[in-house]
Amino acid sequence: MKEPLSNIDPIRREGLHQAVVVRLREAIVEGKISPGSRLSERLLCEQMGVSRTPMREAFKVLAGENLIHILPNKGAVVPRMSIEEVIQTFEVIAALEGLSGQLAAQRASPEQLLRVQKLQSDMEAAHQRGNLSRYYSLNSDIHSLIAEASHNPVLKENYCAINARLQSLRFRSNLNQSKWDKAVREHAQIARALTRRDGEKLATLLIAHLKAKCDIVVDLLKEEQLQSEQTK
Repeated sequence: MKEPLSNIDPIRREGLHQAVVVRLREAIVEGKISPGSRLSERLLCEQMGVSRTPMREAFKVLAGENLIHILPNKGAVVPRMSIEEVIQTFEVIAALEGLSGQLAAQRASPEQLLRVQKLQSDMEAAHQRGNLSRYYSLNSDIHSLIAEASHNPVLKENYCAINARLQSLRFRSNLNQSKWDKAVREHAQIARALTRRDGEKLATLLIAHLKAKCDIVVDLLKEEQLQSEQTK
């Protein structure tokens, strides 16, 4: 079953390959293309106004990020995770973010600390405007910067690979306004702990933040599962 694509805008001529990657990544993360959907190369090319070459290159990039799976003779599919897989993946990413926080507090450069403060300020502004798409982009940048500030390439590589599987779920965890507000407050505490180079506090905050995200996501998935069973 192919997902409707009416909410994805056409691609202009500039930087086609990267533009397709950005547009499809955003659509997957923000749920415009839902888990389990098959991606029709032909339909996407028609809608975005591009040839198959940049589309195929984009598919390869997104497959490398684990945002899609390319199946032999079946094309590309947006993977769907079970509740058990979601819980297990959040457990791993929480541990990785906790370690990233401990190391970043010790190793972050002054420039990286300033970047986190700037991103936090911009993210809070996006939250005040109700711009979830912009908020999530900045939120993701903060988490990635903490991993980068650990100055441990192995840790960052594993963090990025595993976090890619959770991006759409992390985005959805902010759809409830009160829970989104709570997440913003948690991030303010995270930014302060990093700025003060309090590694123990930062690790505790990051792990708790990810645990809260996991609980929200699991509740959403259970609710969807129940609704699906009731409509059968």
